[in-house]
Amino acid sequence: MPEVTLAEVFARVPVEETRGDLRTAVRGMAYDSRDVQPGFLFAALEGVHTDGHRWAAEAIRRGAAAVLHSRPLEGVPDQFPCVRVRDTRSALSPAAAAFFRYPSKELKVIGVTGTDGKSSTVWFISQLLGMSGKRAGFLSTVSFKTGEEVVKNPFRQSTPEATEIHGMLRDMISAGREYAVVEATSHGLSRRTNRLGDVLFDAAVLTNVTHEHLEFHGSFEQYRSDKANLFRALSPDEQKDVRCPRFAVVNAADPSAPYFEQAARVPVYRYGAPGGLWARDTESDLWGTTFRMVEGSGSAAARVRIPGPFWVENALAATLATARLLEVSALTLAPLVEQLRSVPGRMDYVDLGQPFAVIVDYAHTPGAFQRLFPWVRAHTRGRLTAVFGSAGERDREKRPLQGRAAAAHCDTLVLTDEDPRGDDRTGILEQIAAGCDGKVRGQDLFLVPDRREAIRLALSRAMPGDSVLLLGKGHEGSIIGPQGPAAWDERAEAEAALRALGHGR
Repeated sequence: MPEVTLAEVFARVPVEETRGDLRTAVRGMAYDSRDVQPGFLFAALEGVHTDGHRWAAEAIRRGAAAVLHSRPLEGVPDQFPCVRVRDTRSALSPAAAAFFRYPSKELKVIGVTGTDGKSSTVWFISQLLGMSGKRAGFLSTVSFKTGEEVVKNPFRQSTPEATEIHGMLRDMISAGREYAVVEATSHGLSRRTNRLGDVLFDAAVLTNVTHEHLEFHGSFEQYRSDKANLFRALSPDEQKDVRCPRFAVVNAADPSAPYFEQAARVPVYRYGAPGGLWARDTESDLWGTTFRMVEGSGSAAARVRIPGPFWVENALAATLATARLLEVSALTLAPLVEQLRSVPGRMDYVDLGQPFAVIVDYAHTPGAFQRLFPWVRAHTRGRLTAVFGSAGERDREKRPLQGRAAAAHCDTLVLTDEDPRGDDRTGILEQIAAGCDGKVRGQDLFLVPDRREAIRLALSRAMPGDSVLLLGKGHEGSIIGPQGPAAWDERAEAEAALRALGHGR
């Protein structure tokens, strides 16, 4: 990276006050004082559990060259380079874009938003572009790819802060990537966080919109509006250094599709229903789904080799988006769909030779439950058991809805920790249990806060022909409790529990 001055970083940022030398060189950016290195700009963000303003002096001790802040600082020399803004978090986005020399101007950028299916759709688009001879990077909840390797997402944020986003986009350019496929969450798109506010998107994809994250957005209407910021950001005349078709893709089967269509100022294409790209003659088995992909008057045979018919929807979204990017018919990509690989932690079968099915999946919303449970129920000869919880300090309203969806389809429910954070663990489970109509505690409803014990209980009760779903953690590498994150591997825990029961020997 060429050297950037403080004045250049904030040239397009509304600034309320500066002090010190704005010619100061900035060699990096950090919002955690522990990550500061000599020459870095430290951004004092106000968080839920701590305030970065308290750590400004520590950041300077570690070598920070300047501080971005919104409130008075303590322990900072009078002439030390500082930039005061109204909102540090909002200002971090344009500052990061400037520091990394506006990388999204040099990439063809596709954003994928929705409640469920975002990571899978991002992963599918990236694969389809790769199979079509294009060099694509991606950022998702599960993993990142800026160069040749896919790296597990180390952050417990689906959309990282703006410094990471623009830094990874710059890394993609350095690695020769042409496309960037970005998972765009409602948090990242919200004006309150502004994490994605200075990414120049060329295309947008909507998977679906259901109940989620109302603790942050306040209402479903605001949640949907924040997601629609991705569509509003699409400009038919945005000047970039690369040429890319400008368009949006929506799920025609979702009730919110018209809302997103109205938000877009570019051509909008539909999938999931006649009139767009859709699937007919679907046939599912335990290994995938075969269907006819239909576009206009034409059709082509296609197969998704991932268990569960709900993957067809994500495959259609990815195929349509990729086709519009490449300016080809979606049907020409149908033969590639069979080669798509699943995202880690999604419909992941754990098989140590036990006479019952154990499946790890990331499903954690009422909408995802309503898609997953009926299919697993239909392919289970015996009883269906689900092990799941709900995130602490997050959407409380969804908890009884999760319980209601699970109780409607499962024989046994084991409620346990997902990420309790600072919330009362038992209180979370009681709120889920309030929706578990018809279940009796100690018989077919169990509240076991310790997730390891919950998994062992569920597997110890499984009989031949049963299915046990371990939901909500998927790929995640930790469980966040009141003391912070503790290492966790859902698949490894399931395998350990099965071995303790005598399987896999």
